[in-house]
Amino acid sequence: MSPGNVADALLRRWYVLVVAALLTAAGAYQVVRPTPQYVGSAVVVLKPPVTQNQPNQLTNLQPPLAVLSYGVVRQLESPAGVKELKAAGVRGTYHLVPRNSGTSATPRYLIPSLQVQSQASGADAAVTSVRRIIDVYTRHVDQLQAAQGVASGARITATVLTSPSAAEVQGDKTRGLAGTALLGGTAGVLAALWLDRYLLGRRETAPGRRRYSGPVPVAD
Repeated sequence: MSPGNVADALLRRWYVLVVAALLTAAGAYQVVRPTPQYVGSAVVVLKPPVTQNQPNQLTNLQPPLAVLSYGVVRQLESPAGVKELKAAGVRGTYHLVPRNSGTSATPRYLIPSLQVQSQASGADAAVTSVRRIIDVYTRHVDQLQAAQGVASGARITATVLTSPSAAEVQGDKTRGLAGTALLGGTAGVLAALWLDRYLLGRRETAPGRRRYSGPVPVAD
């Protein structure tokens, strides 16, 4: 199909381009004035029990604690864990991310700290979801130790290292508008070309409009 044919097809199906332009404008409005979204976050750390040799729990954060934390995270990410969080009132999107707290001298993810994130349409809702996730996480840590018969004074505890807070999600409007315009323009052109070919094909194959493929009659 030559550029001239494409231009003719777009002129014939101009109404498709108009509809695409209206839909693109609606999408651009959502980009310019999006629904506010907030991300709540907090950091939880597993601490060993206090001992005479290690009175400061934060100086005794061993890799096995990180393994225990990861096991609890896997439980909460399972279908049963998702149902449990939903029953606890957790709504929207949430993430449980082990923090990369390693250094050049310490391997990654050996410190048992966990970042809890939740996204919601309001700051209070995001913070509330984070608190509920922490409550469920803490309960699982206690239940694992209770099932093993660990005495209450010798148990690992989950402590909130960074209090839950919420921040508004700030998107890049320029990129959003460019992407919306590109998607809307491409979809509109393709839809117009497809509809033009479809309608022309139906017209050519309609009854009474069959092409004559025999010899051309010659006048006497």
